[in-house]
Amino acid sequence: MIATMIVDLDHLLANPIYDPGRCSIGFHPLHQLWLVGFYFILCFFPQSRLVGIGLMIHMGLDAVDCQVTNGIWFYQSS
Repeated sequence: MIATMIVDLDHLLANPIYDPGRCSIGFHPLHQLWLVGFYFILCFFPQSRLVGIGLMIHMGLDAVDCQVTNGIWFYQSS
């Protein structure tokens, strides 16, 4: 499950790479809402269950960070 942190490599595509006020859910390519749904589905198959759970924990923590930092659950483009 620790290996699911590799999903954060998509942060390297952003400019600036790190922005403390940016919400990653919905902004970065591997943090899109439709992919969160796919990560959820992975939880139901024995072969991918640990990866799915790890990714869901990761996305959940990122969403909580968005809520605490910005008062929103995910990035909404204007």
